[in-house]
Amino acid sequence: MKAWVCHHLSEDRSGLRFETAWPDAPLPAAGEVRVVLTAAALNFPDLLMLSGAYQFKPELPFVPGVEGVGIVTDTGAGVDPALVGRRVVVGARSGCLAEAVTLGVESVRLAPIGCSDAEAASYAVGALTAWVGLVERGRLMQGETLLVTGAAGGMGLAAVAMGKALGAHVIAAASDERKCAAASAAGAYETLVIDRTAPDFSALKDRVDVVFDPVGGALFAPAAQTLRWNGRYLLIGFAGGIPEPFALLNGIEIIGVRAGEFSRRDPAGGSRARTAIDALFASSHYRPVIGLEAPLERADEAFAAMAAGTLIGKVVLRIR
Repeated sequence: MKAWVCHHLSEDRSGLRFETAWPDAPLPAAGEVRVVLTAAALNFPDLLMLSGAYQFKPELPFVPGVEGVGIVTDTGAGVDPALVGRRVVVGARSGCLAEAVTLGVESVRLAPIGCSDAEAASYAVGALTAWVGLVERGRLMQGETLLVTGAAGGMGLAAVAMGKALGAHVIAAASDERKCAAASAAGAYETLVIDRTAPDFSALKDRVDVVFDPVGGALFAPAAQTLRWNGRYLLIGFAGGIPEPFALLNGIEIIGVRAGEFSRRDPAGGSRARTAIDALFASSHYRPVIGLEAPLERADEAFAAMAAGTLIGKVVLRIR
């Protein structure tokens, strides 16, 4: 089958190659399903895995890709055979940048009704992280003020839309006017253009209850100064750069958010989050913004655009 395969780890993605005769996904064992994929979406962890900078490190060689959509073709023992032929959303730890994948049945669920393949492939990771961060970890309340950094990325746009749906006053920060316009379209009430190397959030000082930050680094201290007393700072993924005394001196909480690990450690909580984002999707309160759609063969170009930080929204790769 066709697949993108990482043969060795590298920061310049030189270990990633497009294979046209990679071994096909095997028939499923007990508790597994085989899915023929129609589309997949890229996420920042996919990029990090190619250099070994992500906490989950698949054994080499591996096929990247953590989310997609496709049709179940085979089921293993103990799995309802009625799943065969159904369209499902796939949430994997890797393997979605290929024509097919075999994985545990707990990693798939029926695709929402009325959504395109591109939407089905790209909505779950961003929406789940936003929900777990804002609701489960950040305790965002109706009427509170939410600041989202990196607000034009797939994760940031999901947080903007989710925050609005939850009744928060959403302020979006991004690196240019084009990205701020995308955040406004997603539901931000205010936008702020910032320089990531020297960010200035002084206009928001003491106005914010919750910061949702998938960027970190130089943004941390200036963004944290926007928080009111008892504010919550949500560090998403690999956001970092935390001055250690800051939380103590300013009475804020610094909260790490890992939606995948949350679901693995708290299956009931994960189920609750998936039910919530599906309801938001069905009510049209949230739709993923797709900034680039391309055939699977062009995944290398998509990774380069993601690394350059030029994209707005999600990347979707068409497979079939």
